[in-house]
Amino acid sequence: MSARAEGVVSRATDAVTVAGFRVGWSLIRRMPERVAHVLFDRIADLTVARGGGARMRSNYATVRPELDDAALDELVRDGMRAYMRYYCEAFRLPVLSPDELAARVRVEGDGPVREVLAGDGSLVCFLGHLGNWDLAGAWCAVHLGPVTTVAERLEPEEVFEEFLGFRTGLGMTIHPLTGGDPPFPLLRQAARRRGLIPLLSDRDLSRDGVEVSFCGEPARMAAGPAALALAERRPLFPVSIRHERTGRRWGIVITFHDPVPVPTSGTTREKVTAMTQTCADALGQTVRGSTADWHMLQPVFTKDLDPDRLARAGRA
Repeated sequence: MSARAEGVVSRATDAVTVAGFRVGWSLIRRMPERVAHVLFDRIADLTVARGGGARMRSNYATVRPELDDAALDELVRDGMRAYMRYYCEAFRLPVLSPDELAARVRVEGDGPVREVLAGDGSLVCFLGHLGNWDLAGAWCAVHLGPVTTVAERLEPEEVFEEFLGFRTGLGMTIHPLTGGDPPFPLLRQAARRRGLIPLLSDRDLSRDGVEVSFCGEPARMAAGPAALALAERRPLFPVSIRHERTGRRWGIVITFHDPVPVPTSGTTREKVTAMTQTCADALGQTVRGSTADWHMLQPVFTKDLDPDRLARAGRA
């Protein structure tokens, strides 16, 4: 295929993707909630049947090595359904009132967090791709305090802009990971104001990540949350999110784990690694106990990463 033809196909594919997201935002929110969830369950099952859950299966097999093939198949089906539930809920989020948000969220361990915010302070949150982090962010923005975070730039650009507008509309301040001003200085500014800074960090998206032990296996995770907490002397909280069903309605449970202690000795890099390890330990408990809520469709464990990328990271 010529370069020109490939460009035409790429633009057509992008247009279909953008149209699909726009239909989702406009149509799904108008559906009865139960009908929408059934539809997304079917999409999840079809995705798995066509082999779309291969990376999820590999990650699940790593954290749950005791499962046989049949149990792993069932877990992947449940995990893909939970992942699609995230999108279903996301499409419907803009029409939820503050009371409806509150009815869908249960919070654990938020006492220390409220104390920090009551003193006009800020806190950094180390999140995994667990549950519905957009629902959690929207709830926090309404019921706790201002939320500032970073989002990976999606392709095509129009989809990223749609998600950016969506999350901003929920009351969050979003900085793109790439293609804009460097996010770390902007996060440092946010850390000097009252609010929460939740960062999805259970996958290293740069060469600055650190290697930790996650569910008993080496994995690379983002160093940003610990580095930010250290730089601004702000508390760092691991945060896990899992789905919970009450009657016919799905909701989430947000768990703020204990704040991470700051090591009293060592280099900055050593402190960052130790603090990230503490966060990985906290998230690992949830991933093992509620594996289907971990929507990780990318490589995270060192054994699955590109060796050339690891070599570059080692030289950085």
